[in-house]
Amino acid sequence: MTTQSEPGPRRPDPSLNAIMSERRQLINLTYRLLGSLADAEDVVQETYARWYAMSQQRQEAIGSPGAWLTTVASRICLDLLGSARARRERYVGEWIPEPLPDRTEWINGRSGGMADPADSVTLDESINMAFLVVLESMTPAERVAFILHDVFRYSFAEVAEIVGRTPAACRQLASSARRRIRASQAPAAPAARQAGLVRDFKQAWEAKDIDALVGLLDPGATMIADGGGLVGAVLRPLEGGEQIARYILALADRAPDLTILERTVNGQPGLVAQHDGVTVTVAAFDVPGDRIKRIWAVRNPEKLWPWTVGSQH
Repeated sequence: MTTQSEPGPRRPDPSLNAIMSERRQLINLTYRLLGSLADAEDVVQETYARWYAMSQQRQEAIGSPGAWLTTVASRICLDLLGSARARRERYVGEWIPEPLPDRTEWINGRSGGMADPADSVTLDESINMAFLVVLESMTPAERVAFILHDVFRYSFAEVAEIVGRTPAACRQLASSARRRIRASQAPAAPAARQAGLVRDFKQAWEAKDIDALVGLLDPGATMIADGGGLVGAVLRPLEGGEQIARYILALADRAPDLTILERTVNGQPGLVAQHDGVTVTVAAFDVPGDRIKRIWAVRNPEKLWPWTVGSQH
């Protein structure tokens, strides 16, 4: 590293603030590219390590340090996405993106406080669970081109430089990604409507009211659970409102002392189940109309430990 701790007064490194101010942007980018805050933070750390491994002369020769950092982080993500596909094939059960740790309560669809992920990930529609799940279906190049261009507004010439393809090829990749998004997503219900349905779901779950649960779920609803082979979770998607309701109530019977909290999950109303203060499930919901269409229940403790840590602050 080029910065060293030395006794006595030192002139501040004018580039340091500029470099470190890019961290939030890099976390925002890498989380959307990888669907994991832990992996995103690892990539950003590696990116900075590469910057500080260069000589000061090389650093000074870089006209836009921010662009350099973005390029390096994106290329690391591109490599990781390629290897992640092989890892996901060995994953036990379904893989769901890692939910952002957030102890914010929601009231009528609006968050009631500051979000918790170190205030580092901007909450918008590009981090809701439905969106992240669609991103998982894309090729690594599609995902990187789409996120850089459509979410972060990089030109196709800049994207081409990062992913090592022509601008025309990057335009095609982003277009293909957009088609996937359009094909898979219905417009979401207003936030207050989503919040009301999720709250009703929580109350029906607590009351063990199967008729109420079935009434809140779309007849063709889907529920996906991610236990990672570390805790009990259904290994394949559950289809149909009644089947999902029965599974939810079976969970309640097995763990009668669960505490269910209304929490913001990736910018939208969701539910968090805790047992003895430890978060054991984070549930995200897709509510395109008057019923709940999809539920994603993350139960893998490796993805949930930040929620427990955060809840104890």
